[in-house]
Amino acid sequence: MFDESFVRAARLQEFSAQERLSDHAPAVRRRPPLRRGLSRQALILVLLIAVAFGTAIYMGVRHPYQSPAGSGPLAEPLRMTVIPLAPEGEVPGATDPDQLYAHSPAAQYRIGAEGIPLPAARRTAHFSDSQVTTALSIAKDYIVRSALYPEVLTGDQVRPVRVLLDPDQLDQFDQSFRQPAADGRHAPTGWLVRFDPTQAKLADRGIRVQGTLQAAETDSSTLEVTGDHTFVYALRAVKAGAGEKATETSLFTVRRELHFRFDREDLRLHQAQLVVSYVQAGPLSCAEDSTNRLHPLLAGQTAKEGGPAGTDPYATGGATALCGSLATGAQPKV
Repeated sequence: MFDESFVRAARLQEFSAQERLSDHAPAVRRRPPLRRGLSRQALILVLLIAVAFGTAIYMGVRHPYQSPAGSGPLAEPLRMTVIPLAPEGEVPGATDPDQLYAHSPAAQYRIGAEGIPLPAARRTAHFSDSQVTTALSIAKDYIVRSALYPEVLTGDQVRPVRVLLDPDQLDQFDQSFRQPAADGRHAPTGWLVRFDPTQAKLADRGIRVQGTLQAAETDSSTLEVTGDHTFVYALRAVKAGAGEKATETSLFTVRRELHFRFDREDLRLHQAQLVVSYVQAGPLSCAEDSTNRLHPLLAGQTAKEGGPAGTDPYATGGATALCGSLATGAQPKV
């Protein structure tokens, strides 16, 4: 007995009795071969669909019309606060800067960039160890350039700082130096530390520094780095003036708290978004304008009479004028 599938697959087929009587044909005839699989037309159609699908996937991965670099969210404008700290009496001085440092709270501070150590980098939920390290390194680079470079401190150089900023913040940065304003947005001393070069010069390039850097993830596409550092500068008068002791050195202290923000494009291009700058600096006179440059009180000087510039509570778009008092303990004991 043969099943139906065997019979259908047989290459020979038996003629019926009627066929054999009428045509005198042989008892069997060959069957036409069975066509297995897809027809040629169907095979071509499947091949065309596969090629079209593959092309679509390739174009999706290698799209020639990439989104421009600046198509993401714009960088937030920098918000800044600069607070002058006025001394309670005469600014102490000495001929030897090391003597001043040794008798001040900065006695154990490190010198220069060594006072800005990088913390151990730990990966976050969406950023790798190397990406966190890159963010910390960029933040340190900005802090060093904006507070330790002599050409920035006592000159007119701003490019070392400017090249590290996200392009979205460059207009604000440029306007700050073109048209300085005490509006919490456009003070050059919020971006960097710089002194009046006609008034003060560095007596020692070994600037003392101490502080910390911390990194944290704010969302899946953003890292934030916070730097909190105190810088102590040894300054000397450019030339003797009223109440100044030109041969003596005095210490000037700047406390800076900076908040940086980084997206993946910033990390790739080695640039930063500076979103908050909080600065306290002294000894300064509250009557002096610290918006464009810092005008340090040097050895033998006292603060001028008068407080900060008046604040109009009815005016819009301005920032409240602030001034503090420099604690006696913050000055060297000489």
